Amino acid sequence: MKGQTKNTGVLVLLMLAGVVLGGFLADLLKNVPGLGILSYGKDFGMTSPLVLDFDVLSLQFGCNIRFTLAGILGIAVAIWIYRKM
Repeated sequence: MKGQTKNTGVLVLLMLAGVVLGGFLADLLKNVPGLGILSYGKDFGMTSPLVLDFDVLSLQFGCNIRFTLAGILGIAVAIWIYRKM
């Protein structure tokens, strides 16, 4: 795609795939000596969900994101793949 505009949606999908695969690998490798550091991460989000109770209808909203080193590496690989396309 040299000289053409690249699709931003493809980049977003590649980055999502990279973070999901990185998180999966981090979970698999957390007990492996030497590779357990890839599962080191930080959680961001709400610890308790926001609850809206309308007596007839109850809604709960919550969001939690966990960044791990493997997930960040997955995003970096996804960006590299995108640039090579």
